[in-house]
Amino acid sequence: MTLRFLHASDLHIGRKFANIPQPADGNIRGRLMEARHGAIARLAQVAKDKGAAHILLAGDTFDTATPSPAVVRQALAAMGEAEGVTWWLLPGNHDNLRDAEPLWDSIRETAPANVKAVTEAAPTALDDHATLLPCPVAYRAGGSDPTEAMVGMDSPEGHLRIGLAHGGVTDFTESGEVIAPDRDRSARLDYLALGDWHGRMAVSPRVHYPGSPEQDRFKHGARGVCLCVSLTAPGAPPQVEEVETGQFLWTEIPLQLHPRQDAAAALAAALPPSGRRDVLVRVNASGWAGLADRAQLDEAIARLGPEFAHFELRAEALGTQYDAADLDQIDHGGGALRIAAEALMADAEADTLAPEERAAAADALARLYAYVREGAE
Repeated sequence: MTLRFLHASDLHIGRKFANIPQPADGNIRGRLMEARHGAIARLAQVAKDKGAAHILLAGDTFDTATPSPAVVRQALAAMGEAEGVTWWLLPGNHDNLRDAEPLWDSIRETAPANVKAVTEAAPTALDDHATLLPCPVAYRAGGSDPTEAMVGMDSPEGHLRIGLAHGGVTDFTESGEVIAPDRDRSARLDYLALGDWHGRMAVSPRVHYPGSPEQDRFKHGARGVCLCVSLTAPGAPPQVEEVETGQFLWTEIPLQLHPRQDAAAALAAALPPSGRRDVLVRVNASGWAGLADRAQLDEAIARLGPEFAHFELRAEALGTQYDAADLDQIDHGGGALRIAAEALMADAEADTLAPEERAAAADALARLYAYVREGAE
């Protein structure tokens, strides 16, 4: 009596990624949106490869309570194409029952036969040997443990008990909703499938977050996965396998610099060497750099950045060191450019100015240096 199923959550189909700048000649937002829809087919393929008969989606299948009809219909149609697999969709906080009532009514009425909307906190048979104990999210912020109802849910003698819920074992959103970390024991669960946390997390051997199958932020630093779970008998420990499903990698890279270092070479060495079109990069530069170093870094970013799906530099922690030789590179003769450079340097080092004003002056001086250098070449 082995039950094998996939556990996934937080697809957030329909997310628009308005926080990602859209290049004039690119379509990164569209690519990211399409990758979220594409996760459906990738999950279906994993289920086929692993012999899993069920895919449990632990909340936030859709990014909002009011996704467009096309987003919903296309997602359900893609799920319907997965022969031999039943999808179980749980309302989460983004697509909760109250705000998304028309959505769930529509899914119940029009979804393919292999797509089940789990909208009641009541035991449901997965097969002849397993019972699903779902706790759909009724309100976006309910302020209580969304898994409490599992404790009182009955199941036939000898059945596997599988909980399905959406929320935080720690309070991820300051909503006041915290799932009891021992819920698997108090509700006699063989496995508790959770959603809400977008990164992979094993709370205990029986309680897991898979994270989103297609990542959408820099926080977690790895491609998305789903979990392939095998249960052999009530009380037996689950076997949990991570299977990569993500197309895009969101990665933060620390870049520690020091003056007179080859900043361009340091950046190139830190970046992923391949697959860059599907990588979003945030470089967190720190340490110190001279004006020439900053110019090298900016030139390297202008050259290498377009190879990536998205590239951004965060240089708030990177200080700039100045010397007379740098200013001489701008204007050796004391002309207008030299006067402007000295004024910017004074502002960049002035303790009487606000940090953002000093940073703006330093950035302006670095740009002036780069412009003059470029013109000289």
